[in-house]
Amino acid sequence: MRNWEKILSEQLLPDAKRLSVEDATILYEDADINDLMFVSLERRKKQVPGDSVTYLVDRNINYTNICTINCQFCSFYRPPGHSEVYTQSFEEISQRISELENIGGSRILMQGGVNPDLDLEWYLELLSYIRNTHPQISLDCFSPIEIEGIADVCNLSTLEVLTKLKESGMHGLPGGGAEMLVDDVRLDISPKKGSAENWLRVMSEAQELGLTTSATNVFGFGETEHHRILHMERIRELQDQAISKGRVGFTSFVAWPVQLENNSFGKRNRGRNRIELGAGPVEYLRHISVSRLFFDNIDHIQASWPTMGLGVAQMAILAGADDAGSTMMEENVVSASGTKKTLAKEEELQMSIIRAGFSPIKRDSDYNHLNTEIFNEGDFVAVIPTQN
Repeated sequence: MRNWEKILSEQLLPDAKRLSVEDATILYEDADINDLMFVSLERRKKQVPGDSVTYLVDRNINYTNICTINCQFCSFYRPPGHSEVYTQSFEEISQRISELENIGGSRILMQGGVNPDLDLEWYLELLSYIRNTHPQISLDCFSPIEIEGIADVCNLSTLEVLTKLKESGMHGLPGGGAEMLVDDVRLDISPKKGSAENWLRVMSEAQELGLTTSATNVFGFGETEHHRILHMERIRELQDQAISKGRVGFTSFVAWPVQLENNSFGKRNRGRNRIELGAGPVEYLRHISVSRLFFDNIDHIQASWPTMGLGVAQMAILAGADDAGSTMMEENVVSASGTKKTLAKEEELQMSIIRAGFSPIKRDSDYNHLNTEIFNEGDFVAVIPTQN
């Protein structure tokens, strides 16, 4: 077995070779966290030069909670016929977007469940309505499993569905639902969600059409470090294919640990929660650092503050992340599993970036930089009471 110190020293070389699955696994399992973060930050400086860290002002919209996939770790979904099901009207969704526009937002991330009561025409009419009502807002919508669900309902291919959605105004397909692209893990936690190949195929079709895409990773289901690297390998391979065909591919990689409260997966593993499952701050920072070194073909690594908190996300910037995520404004999926803080003001993200030693830059969902007003830190620092 190779020595982790040797592997890290090689990654610092100007002509460093691509990190193999085997070497990445060794780093994940054995490397000193401080050394690992240092080398990953150096790689970030080469891959994304400069001292800026980006963030996005957007809103999450969860348009329906009806879903038939029944993922064991999901606390958000409700099966058809449940007393708590909902599907938002076009007007309700538009009102949420108007609230985003009022704070200078540029993108919505709209996702829900696999709702068999919604046909393709409903989605096309929704996108057209939003496009006409809010033409300045980028519509990054749905996920591969939702696209598969729509395709099943209307008896079309997923490529045909994506084509029609794009024609109606969809800007991007977020990478939700990837979880673990290793089938022996994936089929245990989400047996109805389908294989890793399905997720990869739909994302490749979206990239073929020029839709903006991102890659995600939920970890902490009891899988090994090697499984986590294999997940990254599937994404890196698809990115290689996209680049070889002249496509943008994935704009970013976003990872976060599974939340174990209020869902059947947590109940199934009661007693192991927070010990063998999920991930603490150090393990999360290790994941971010290894992903920065592993993805030589994906520039942007995002820090996840909704699951880890702003403090740990700030440390993730020092572990190789170059993006602080988004304001979100509203979030119903992760929060249903027990996460307490699911929205951040723009100034909070700015201060987190500044205090890590970087300069905050607002972006759009394609990572184009936008005009950024820097808030005065003095307005947000808590006053320390004096002793009498």
